[in-house]
Amino acid sequence: MNSAVSFKTPNGEELVLLSKQDYEDLVRQAELAEDLADAETVRVFHEKLARGEEELIPLEIVSRLIDGENPIRVWREHRGLSAKKLAEMAGISAAYLSELETGKKDGSLSVFKSIATALRLDLDDLVRNETDSPADRP
Repeated sequence: MNSAVSFKTPNGEELVLLSKQDYEDLVRQAELAEDLADAETVRVFHEKLARGEEELIPLEIVSRLIDGENPIRVWREHRGLSAKKLAEMAGISAAYLSELETGKKDGSLSVFKSIATALRLDLDDLVRNETDSPADRP
C-alpha cells in the first residue's frame, strides 16, 4: 500500500485519504474476506446437513408457508404425519389439533412447543409474530 494521509475536518471528524489503488486493494480484500466467510458458512451448513442437524426445505413447502397456509398443517404433511399421529406425539387430541390447523383455536405456548418438538422444528417455525411483515411470516 502507498501512503495514506489522515486529517481532521473542521468539526473534528477524523478522515483518511487513500490513493485510488489503495482503496481498490482494500475493497478487494474486504470482498475476499466476505467470500471466505460465506464459504465457511456453506461448509458448516453442509457438515450439519450430513449429520442431520439441518435440512433442505422444498420450494413447495416454502411457497405454502409464504402463501399463509397453516404452518402446523404444512409441516405435518411435509413430515408425512397424519393428524392423529401428530396429535398423539404432541400429547393433544386430534380434534384439538384440527382446530389449531383450521384456526378455530389459538392454542397455548406449551401446546405449540409440544407440536414443534414433535415436528422437529423451532417454535418460531410455527408461531407467527404479529410484528413480522407478511413476507417474514410462515
